[in-house]
Amino acid sequence: MVANANTPLLTLNNGTTIPQLGFGVFKVDPDETTRIVTDALEVGYRHIDTAAIYGNEEGVGQAIASSGIPRDELFVTTKLWNDRQTDAEAAFDESLGKLGLDYVDLYLIHWPTPQKDTFVQAWKSLEKIYASGRAKAIGVSNFLVPHLEKLLANTDVVPAVNQIELHPAHQQPEVTAFSREHGIAIEAWGPLGQGKYPLFETPEVSQAAEAHGKTPAQVVIRWHLQTGNIVFPKSNRRERMAENFDVFDFELSSDEVAAISSLEREGRVSAHPDEVN
Repeated sequence: MVANANTPLLTLNNGTTIPQLGFGVFKVDPDETTRIVTDALEVGYRHIDTAAIYGNEEGVGQAIASSGIPRDELFVTTKLWNDRQTDAEAAFDESLGKLGLDYVDLYLIHWPTPQKDTFVQAWKSLEKIYASGRAKAIGVSNFLVPHLEKLLANTDVVPAVNQIELHPAHQQPEVTAFSREHGIAIEAWGPLGQGKYPLFETPEVSQAAEAHGKTPAQVVIRWHLQTGNIVFPKSNRRERMAENFDVFDFELSSDEVAAISSLEREGRVSAHPDEVN
């Protein structure tokens, strides 16, 4: 992986490098995806996060194909949907075909779906995909500590990442600590709280934004970067994409980071992993 001039690279537990700041396409209209991802690539993003269930893998692939950017300068993630956990290798092949790629950089189990109790079976299929080289790294999404414990006890490859809902009001300290203790990097989805609570109006965020001449969103993204999270905000607007990417020319003080971290209140704004089946 070749770094964009601005974006830090983190090294995952298998030696794969990943840009710490990426671009997510959750809820991006499939008809608009090619344009939106093209804009993101032109702004400077080199890490794109999609999923089979988003229905926009084709658009991501088209944007990559027309970008002219060498494949080894891009990091592409997609995810296995819940109803394909017993058919993971075929589902992966479908995603790869839609993306028009020979490999992805990261393939994730999207949710543990604990009532189905098939994520260990799915992971063993992901281990085969990883061994084949068609996924440079494999990981999980929305896994809580009990799910991770079961996975680690019954499989051979430790996940490279755990992609979880994470923003200042919901930092999942137990999951984060367990993951990092086992060498599993944390990726934050919904990093700005999805607009579901007044995060940007909190004094901890707004005062830091004023102090640095930045927007509240830029301050929260910077907080993620400084706390070690991999993060990929989404936007359909090029100006906002550029704003979200413009976070490498300032640094929050340790007091500012601590103040934003103090906003933790177990404030999950999306589905609980035990309830998605």
